[in-house]
This record gives sequence, structure tokens and C-alpha cells, in this order.
Amino acid sequence: MRQEPVKLFHLSDIHFGLEDPRALEWVEDCIASERPDAVVITGDLTMRARHREFRAACEWISALDVPVTVEIGNHDMPYFNPIERFFDPYKRFRGIRSVVEAELDLGDIAIVPLKTTARAQWRTNWSKGWITRPALAKTLAHIDALPEGTRVLVSAHHPLVEVNHHGNVLTKRGGHALEELARRKVLGVMTGHVHDPFDLVEQTPSGPVRMIGAGTLSKRIRSTPPSFNQILVTDQAVLVEARNLEHVATPDMQIDDVPEDAMPPRKPGEPVSPVGAVPPVDPPVY
Repeated sequence: MRQEPVKLFHLSDIHFGLEDPRALEWVEDCIASERPDAVVITGDLTMRARHREFRAACEWISALDVPVTVEIGNHDMPYFNPIERFFDPYKRFRGIRSVVEAELDLGDIAIVPLKTTARAQWRTNWSKGWITRPALAKTLAHIDALPEGTRVLVSAHHPLVEVNHHGNVLTKRGGHALEELARRKVLGVMTGHVHDPFDLVEQTPSGPVRMIGAGTLSKRIRSTPPSFNQILVTDQAVLVEARNLEHVATPDMQIDDVPEDAMPPRKPGEPVSPVGAVPPVDPPVY
């Protein structure tokens, strides 16, 4: 039996280019002083996938003296260079390629990545999630190859919710992915994207799956202050705390449904932009 819990820091949506320097300095201090077993970053390292943003992101991550795994977010896919987006979308991650979508072995606990971004989609809003069959097959193969008894947490960018409670279509094939992960009894799925933390249980035909979402460390906040998740994995439980500089209690930080996007909710009477709830200055594809 494991004596000490595994401590994970779950970060997401740092958005270098619009990062919150105060929040990042605080997280750096927490990592340096507390020495978590690993840092899991679930995507959207940058705001516009610009070279200078990636340089800042790679420098920051390279300075973290702990095991790290990084997922790709929709903001991290080249937007202004469509040729690069289609033929070499990870080119700008060159400084941290070894930790991008990397599986982490923490003894009897494994962090297994699941890619939820796509170079193109059969819908106009490419910011939403899309789990391709090869991406899911790769993740399931990783899980199935682990030694018997290994407990698994999956890391992804988009919450694996196909349709939320408001009927909004979110992540394509998310329901199927959750069902397959439930069949394998994963401990939970860590994601980001919506900029507010959550800790929800999704029911599937194969059983329940716990979904753990981290907030943002950027100035692009939605309804809660910048935060990150501390996740303690013990022999009996997975404990989640939404840590933040404002000292807001975790239950008050966590939202009870996955929103359609990370933008602040539209106020009554506020006009809707031509591309839906996303204003023209912040287009949905990155």
C-alpha cells in the first residue's frame, strides 16, 4: 500500500501573451516550495500561437524542476499560418517536445494523454473539441498496455462532454471516449478550456467517469479568479482543491456544468456577435 499520496498540480489555459504574471509567479513559488510529484498542463499555453508566446511558454515550462506533461489546446494550433497548421502543427513546441503529450509513470499511477484538438473540423467553430478515432485508439492502447493494478488519470484539453445541459454541442465523440475510459475504470479525466474549475461525474453506459477541470492562469477569466488544481491521489480517493490567490473556497470556485466556451456569459440585452457568443476581436479558431 502506498504511504504518501501523489500530489499533482493541474494547470491549464495559461495563455502566454495574455498571462497573469502575478498568478504565474505564485504558481512558480508553489511548485518550487512544495515539489509536487508532477505538473499536468492541459493546453492553451498561448493566446494566438505566436512565436514569441511559444518562446515564453517553453522557457517557463523548461524552468520547472519537476516532471511535466503538456497537452495541446486549440489556442496552440497555428492560426495565422495555415500551411504550418496542417503540415507541422507542433513545430513551435520545439523547446519542450519531450513533454508534449507525454505519458507520466508515477509508480502505480499513470498520467495518459488524450488529444482533443484537430487541424480541421467539419464545423465552423474549430475551437471546440474533436476526438479522432486514431487519437482515442492511441490513448486506449497506452492504458491497456499498463501493468495490472496501475491507476490511471487521463489528461486532455477539452472536457469530454458531447452535449452540455443546455444542449450545446461541445466535444465530438466525447461521449464515446468517456464510455471507453469508464470501461477501463480510470480515476478521472483532467481538462481545461473553459477557464473555470469543475469536478463533475458523467454517467455512461459503462459506468461513471469523474471529470476534473482546471481554471485559467491568464487575464482571460470567465467567472472565477485565476487558479490551478491541486490533486492528491491516495489509496482511497482523489482529492481536488481549486487553489487561488483570492482564497475562494473550492466549492465556490467549481462550476456545476461545462459551458459552451470560455468567454464571460452574455449580459441580458447584450447583442450577439456574428459568430455567436464569441466577439469579433476574439475569433473561435486559433
